[in-house]
Amino acid sequence: MKFLSKKIAIDLGTANSLVYVPGEGIVLNEPTVVAVSAGDQRVLAVGNEAKEMMGRTPEEISVTRPLRDGVIADYVITEAILRYFLSKVCGSMRFVKPEVMIAVPTGVSTVESRAVLAAAYQSGAGSAYLIPEPLAAAVGAKLPIAEASGNMIVNIGGGTTEVAIISLGGIVVNSSLRAAGNQLDEAIALYVRRNYGLLIGERTAESIKIDIGSAVPSADNWEKEVRGRDLVAGLPRTVTIKSHEITEAMRPVLDKVLGGVRQVLEKTPPELSSDVIDKGLFLSGGTALLRGLDTYITNSTGVPAHVVESPLLCVVAGVGVALEQLSYFEKSLTQR
Repeated sequence: MKFLSKKIAIDLGTANSLVYVPGEGIVLNEPTVVAVSAGDQRVLAVGNEAKEMMGRTPEEISVTRPLRDGVIADYVITEAILRYFLSKVCGSMRFVKPEVMIAVPTGVSTVESRAVLAAAYQSGAGSAYLIPEPLAAAVGAKLPIAEASGNMIVNIGGGTTEVAIISLGGIVVNSSLRAAGNQLDEAIALYVRRNYGLLIGERTAESIKIDIGSAVPSADNWEKEVRGRDLVAGLPRTVTIKSHEITEAMRPVLDKVLGGVRQVLEKTPPELSSDVIDKGLFLSGGTALLRGLDTYITNSTGVPAHVVESPLLCVVAGVGVALEQLSYFEKSLTQR
């Protein structure tokens, strides 16, 4: 039976999680959000259903993200979300436990790696492996990583930015930064609070970023009406914000991302540096979709930046490829 030896690839992201099954493609793409009852910590909702509850729950229900900056912040809740993924993919009846591979940031500690593996086994995995996120992103973006040539990938997700130079199937130089999409949202919310005296939620800040956010000033200077709570009066209020303000608000976080890119470029061996200048660097992850990000990095570093095809999906696609070619990627994997 097909599901007896099911292999499951997971991109367990801070903001969104994707599940890929070889031969079937991406079978699940949901926010990494869990709603629990405050009293007994019972899981009430996971993924899309839980995200709909954010900012709208009574005191007895808590909506949380079990991962913070790409690593486990709440072990029990992370185990619950992995169990949810596995049950959705495999069904409640499993004769043989699935083989699971999960992408993790390069900056995770040994303790954090063990926590992810333990959560995978507790949620029903028969065997579990961890693969570095930038390696998975490069594989999913179909970069020629097996060649003796430098490939630079910048994977900007929700919690972390992973920058790496990959050659001969392995990571040569890398940097893991806790500056990514969620930090951009926080910067926008802080800007609105300071400049307009308006308190907005996480989802509103994210929608501002998506609708009018740009890494470089835009000639169009789009506008967006934003609703929130007035900090002085305590009443609902609506303000109009322009895109150049959001560019300004995001600048400190984008500068941190740029710092990580420069740090890796400075550490790259000369032969690989020339490859990167020829090919350019490749942007993946959900935040790579931010308007003008490729232009911002190109202008600041002098290295051409290209957004990969399907940047949201390339990490999980790469995990799927690695899961099917375990022997080749074995040296780069962590397992228990």
